[in-house]
Amino acid sequence: MRRGRSKSVREVTNFQQAPYGQKKNPFQPMSIFSEDEIEAIHQASLKVLCDTGMDIQSPRAVEILKREGAMIGSDGRRVRFDPDFVMEKISTTPSEFTLHGRHKGRHVHVGGQSVINTLVSSAPNVSDLDRGRILGNFEDYSNLIKLGEILNTVHALGGYPVEPCDLDVSERHLHAVSAAARLSTKPLFGYAIGSERMLDAIEIVRIGRGIDRETLLKEPSITTVVNANSPLVYDKALLEGAIEMAEHNQPVIYTPFTLAGAMAPITVAGALVQQNAESLAGLAFHQCVNPGAPAIYGSFTSNVDMKSGSPAFGTPEYTKATIASGQLARKYKIPLRASNANASNAPDEQSVYESQMSLWACMLGQVNFILHGHGWIEGGLCASYEKVILDAEMNQMMEAFLMPSLVNNDTLGVEAIAEVGPASHFFAAQQTLDRYETEHYNPMLSDWRNFESWRDAGSETASQRANKIWKQLLDDYKEPKLAPEVEEELSGFVDRRVSEGGAAPL
Repeated sequence: MRRGRSKSVREVTNFQQAPYGQKKNPFQPMSIFSEDEIEAIHQASLKVLCDTGMDIQSPRAVEILKREGAMIGSDGRRVRFDPDFVMEKISTTPSEFTLHGRHKGRHVHVGGQSVINTLVSSAPNVSDLDRGRILGNFEDYSNLIKLGEILNTVHALGGYPVEPCDLDVSERHLHAVSAAARLSTKPLFGYAIGSERMLDAIEIVRIGRGIDRETLLKEPSITTVVNANSPLVYDKALLEGAIEMAEHNQPVIYTPFTLAGAMAPITVAGALVQQNAESLAGLAFHQCVNPGAPAIYGSFTSNVDMKSGSPAFGTPEYTKATIASGQLARKYKIPLRASNANASNAPDEQSVYESQMSLWACMLGQVNFILHGHGWIEGGLCASYEKVILDAEMNQMMEAFLMPSLVNNDTLGVEAIAEVGPASHFFAAQQTLDRYETEHYNPMLSDWRNFESWRDAGSETASQRANKIWKQLLDDYKEPKLAPEVEEELSGFVDRRVSEGGAAPL
C-alpha cells in the first residue's frame, strides 16, 4: 500500500531539515555521583561478579570463558569472574571506532564526543493517526526504514523499527535485513538470535556494502544488541550470536534491562551495581572471543510503577541512571549506549516530555549511541509514525544545541548594536542578514500564527502536522539502488537461504 499525499498536504506542510551530519557533544559531561561513589558502584559490581556470578546458558560461551580463566561452577552454567580477570579483559575494548555504512558519507564515528541516533527498534506493533494500532508487518517495516533513510537526524539503524510479523520466522531475518540493505545507506543491524541468523545478517551486510570478507573483518559494519536476562543471566541464543559478531570483529551492545524494584534492586545505586555487573560480564566475554573487537556498554536502567508493575521510562530515575552510566562507561573508556524512551501509549504530550527527559540524559551523560531515537511509544511495544517526526524535531533541536557558539569580535555584535542604535530592530542588520541561512534553527513542525489566524484555521496539533510530514517524506523517498552486480549477489544469497529453509528453530 503506497502512503502518498494529496497536493494540499504539501501546501500546508512546513517541513525543513538541517543538513545531514553526525554531531559531537562539546560539553563537559554531567556527574550524578562523586568519583568515590562511582568507585563504590564499580567495586560492588565486581563483588557481585566474583561472589554471585552470572548464569551463562550457552555451553559454547562457557567453554570460551573457561579457556580464558573464568571460574565455572559445578553446574556448568554459573560463571564467576575474578575482578582482575574482568578489568584485564575489558581493557582491550576499543574506546573509539568507525561504524561503516554503504558509502563513506554514511560512516559514523563511535565513542569520544560523537553522537549516533537511530530509529525505534523491536516494536511488535505500529500505529498512525489514520489506522490506529496494528500488528507489525513488512510493509510498515519497510516504510519506517525509508523514513530513517530520509531523516537527517537518523544516523544508523538500531534494529527492526517494527517486527514484520507477517513473515515466516525462519525467513524473516533474510527478508528484513536484505530490505534494509536495499532501502538504506546507513549502518545496519541484525538480531543475535543464534549463530545462523547472525551469520546471515553479517553476510547480507557484507554483500550490500559491496566488500569482501577481509574488508568486513577490518571495517565494523553491523551492530546488534545482546540483552542480559536481568537479574544475572545471559541467554544461549544471544550469546551464540554475540560469538559470531565478535569473531567477525563487529560490535555488540551489551545491555542489561534493569528495572529498579522488579528486575534489580529498588534503589538507583543498587540497580546501577547490577547493570554494571551484567554489562561488564558481557564486555569481558566479547574480549575473550576476540581481543580488540569493538563493543559498546549498554545502559537501560529505569524504574517501575510499584502499584502495577508496569515499566516507567523518561523518569527522573531513568535520567539519573543514564547520566551515571556515562560516568561508568568513561571510567572504563568504552562507548556508551542509552535510549530515547517513554511510556506513553500515544504520540502525545506525555510521550514528548518523557522523551525530552531521556534525550537530556543522553546529552548530559555524553551518550554515544542513542537507541530507539525516533518513534518509540508504549514502553517499546509500538512504533509510531507521528512520534518518528516528533522525535526528529526534538533531535534536530538537540543537534542545534550541540553546535558551538563562538565568542569573538564578530559574534559579540558591537558593530551590529552600533548600526541599529536605540529603539530599532535587528531584522535588517548586516550581521543578521549574513547569518540568517546558517545560524537559525530549522524547524520541522513550526506552525506559529497569532491567535486569531490560528483560531480561524483550526487548532491542528503537532501530531496532526507530523502525520502530514511522514506521508510527504514517504512520497518524496527515492530508493538508493544497489549496483546491479551487488543486487544480483544479494538476491542470490537470500533466495538460496530461503530454499534451504532459512534459520532452524531455536
